[in-house]
Amino acid sequence: MTETKTNRYLEILIYLFLATATLTVYWQVQQYDFINLDDNAYIYDNPHIKDGITTDNVIWALTATQVSNWHPLTWISHMLDCQLFGMNAGRHHLVNLLFHIANTLLLFFIFKQMTGNIWKSSFVAALFALHPLHVESVAWISERKDVLSAFFWMLAMLSYLRYVRRPAFISYFFVVLFFSLGLMSKPMVVTLPFVLLLIDFWPLNRFQSQSMSMINKRRLFLHLVWEKWPLFILILMSCFLTFYAQKRGGGFSVFDYNTDRR
Repeated sequence: MTETKTNRYLEILIYLFLATATLTVYWQVQQYDFINLDDNAYIYDNPHIKDGITTDNVIWALTATQVSNWHPLTWISHMLDCQLFGMNAGRHHLVNLLFHIANTLLLFFIFKQMTGNIWKSSFVAALFALHPLHVESVAWISERKDVLSAFFWMLAMLSYLRYVRRPAFISYFFVVLFFSLGLMSKPMVVTLPFVLLLIDFWPLNRFQSQSMSMINKRRLFLHLVWEKWPLFILILMSCFLTFYAQKRGGGFSVFDYNTDRR
């Protein structure tokens, strides 16, 4: 058996291990019910969500600032769950779990593609899959926005990796598309362009020429920043929409600390 075939079988086994381990640890979530913290506003007391996907509900999702956020894709994903599963909370939980498994497998694939190191990439993916900090995102239905935005984050990184290796308009288009979808799931994705700059340095080594003068390195850095200008424009738009949603939803309050002083 050649080394290439051996590595291929090893990768398949790692994919199976990551999926099985994550499924085993989180399988119990399908037995859980909704909770009265955010699940009511996001799902079971929200008529737009409970009615499933309709034209009016999609329009509402695109314009809603409920719970002080603008995340239309998150709303639509909950609508789709209600359309398919009704108020079966276990199925809603299961969708979160499936997204988490997909994100774990994508993370392993991306790191393996970037570094070429199977074992280190599998360790990072396993840590991502099983770290206790992710329990809330998977086991709380209202945190769909976390696993959904992470899914589009991974797809954007994968598209960026392909763009770096084979620069083409279509590759960059998918970077922008998935970044946009991620922002429409959770505005926290605004950090992605800065992460792309970090992986430009390592492990993609786009600053690899050590013989380059300092001036040329600065020019290269500015070029890599400028390369991401569509993403920075989307960041500004997302920040504006988030600020508007937070302000309209009462996320900003002014307190007069002198009011109760005597």
